[in-house]
Amino acid sequence: MTRERFEALAEAHGGAIARWPEEARAAAEAFVSEQPQAARAILARAESLDAALDAWRPPAPGHALRERVIAAAPKAVRRAVRWTWVIGAGAGAGLCAATAAGLLLGATLSFQTSQADEPVSSVMTAYEAPALGEPVETTT
Repeated sequence: MTRERFEALAEAHGGAIARWPEEARAAAEAFVSEQPQAARAILARAESLDAALDAWRPPAPGHALRERVIAAAPKAVRRAVRWTWVIGAGAGAGLCAATAAGLLLGATLSFQTSQADEPVSSVMTAYEAPALGEPVETTT
């Protein structure tokens, strides 16, 4: 591995060779064995950059920035977000109403069917059906 390639890998992947691409690690270890002073200097620079990047934290946005972002949002988007819960509530209320109507209809039909069974059975017992093979009289 050349010094330039070792520097490029250190700049791209940091000062820890263990985080480098697997196919480059063996050649990097060989470079460290061949040129330990140059490798240590390159890795030290990369490690100091790694430490600086690890220590950096983005500043928390302030209240004023939040208000500016909200104010800059298109009004249609803000209005849509505000009314989204109404659409969901309306859909939920509609589903509840449909369920209640189905339950009410089912209970009503069930009650009517149970009430209708009695008169039909009394009519059926009063009617004498012809025996099998007997001719049936019809009126015109």
